[in-house]
Amino acid sequence: MAEENDTRITEFVFTGLKYHPRVQVLLFLLFLLFYLITVTGNLGMIILIRIDSRLHTPMYFFLSHLSFVDICFSSVVGPKMLTDFFEERKVISFLGCALQQWFFGFFVATECLLLASMAYDRYVAICNPLLYSVVMSQRLCVQLVAGPYVIGFMNTMTHTMNAFRQPFCGPNVINHFFCDISPLLSLVCADIWIDKLLVFIVAGAVLVVSSLTITISYFYILLAILRIRSTDGRYKAFSTCSSHITAVSILYGTLFFIYVRPGAIFSLDLNKVVAVFYTAVIPMLNPLIYSLRNKEVKDAMHRTISRRKFCIKK
Repeated sequence: MAEENDTRITEFVFTGLKYHPRVQVLLFLLFLLFYLITVTGNLGMIILIRIDSRLHTPMYFFLSHLSFVDICFSSVVGPKMLTDFFEERKVISFLGCALQQWFFGFFVATECLLLASMAYDRYVAICNPLLYSVVMSQRLCVQLVAGPYVIGFMNTMTHTMNAFRQPFCGPNVINHFFCDISPLLSLVCADIWIDKLLVFIVAGAVLVVSSLTITISYFYILLAILRIRSTDGRYKAFSTCSSHITAVSILYGTLFFIYVRPGAIFSLDLNKVVAVFYTAVIPMLNPLIYSLRNKEVKDAMHRTISRRKFCIKK
C-alpha cells in the first residue's frame, strides 16, 4: 500500500486561504506578527517560570509545558503557511504532509489533556488547600504531564497511520492550508466511512474525556467557592481559575466546532477560517491570558524587570 501511494501521489497541493491579492502582504505581516508573538510570549513564559523561584509550583509547572506545546503547535503550521503566501503553487511532499499531520495531532491532543491536568490541579488547590502540597507531589505532577504526551502520541499514531495507509489516486489538492485529517481523507479513492468514524471516535474521546474532567473539576470548585463566606475570599479563589477557564473556553469551543459535529453541515471553507483561529490565534493568546489575568505572573515579571534594571545600574 505504501508503494502504491508513492507511485500515484508524491505530493499534495493546498488551496490555501482565499484572499484578495491586494491584501496578501497585509495578511502575511499579520500572521507573521501572530507567530512572533506566540513564540516570544510562550518562550518568555517558560523562562520566567524557570528563573523565578516563587513560580516553582505545580500550576506553573503545567503552564510551562502548555507554553512549550503552544510553541511547537504553532510551528507545525505557521512557517509553512507564511511561505505559502508568496507561492503560486502551495506544495507539500507526501512525507511532509504525513509529518505535519502527525505533529499537529500530537500537540493538539496533548494541549487538551494538559488543560485537563491543570483543571485537576486547581480542584485540589481550592477544594483541598491543606493537603495540596501532599496530593500534588512531584511524582504526580510528572505523571499528569507525561500522561498527555503519551496519549497524544497514541492518538496521532492512530490518525496518521490510518490516513496514510489509504490509497490516494488523485486528485491531490487539499482544500485547506495544512494537512488536516478531514480534508485529507476526502482525497482517498476508497470507501472509508469506517475510517472517518474512527477519526470521529478517537478525536471525540480525547475531547470529551478531557472536557469532562475539566467540567467535573470546576463543578466541585464552584461548590467550594460558594461555601466561602467572604466576598474577597470568593474573588481570590475564582481569580486563580479565571485564566484557565478563559483558555479552555476558547480552545475547546473551536475544536468541538471542527471535529465533534456532523461534517456535512458546514463547508470546508468555514472550517479553514476557524482553523486559522486555533492554529494562529489561540497559541498567541495563551501567554497573554496567563500574564494579564494572573497576579503572580505579573509580580514575577515586575521582579525580573526590577532585578534587570538594578544590575544595569550597578
